[in-house]
Amino acid sequence: MKSPVNIKEKAYEKQNRKMRSEYTSETGKKLGKRLTKGTNKRRVSFACRFAGMAGAMKNAKGEPTKKAMALKKWGFGSVEAARNFCQKNKSKKS
Repeated sequence: MKSPVNIKEKAYEKQNRKMRSEYTSETGKKLGKRLTKGTNKRRVSFACRFAGMAGAMKNAKGEPTKKAMALKKWGFGSVEAARNFCQKNKSKKS
């Protein structure tokens, strides 16, 4: 029997592929791949954006939410980890 987390992750990936395909069809451009390490500006931007998002990391059944799965796919274990990464790496605008 497959675990609920694996089923949920496969559903998340399927939805992500569909979203990327629709984006390409509509704009003719491709979205960049997920960056799981390093301090690339896209990864910093993702961390800053998701660090401020409201919402739980687990649903009522105790399963990870889409927010939690997105953070995991980008290499962050929690909102706090994303927030700390954002604060440490965001450029200072003067």
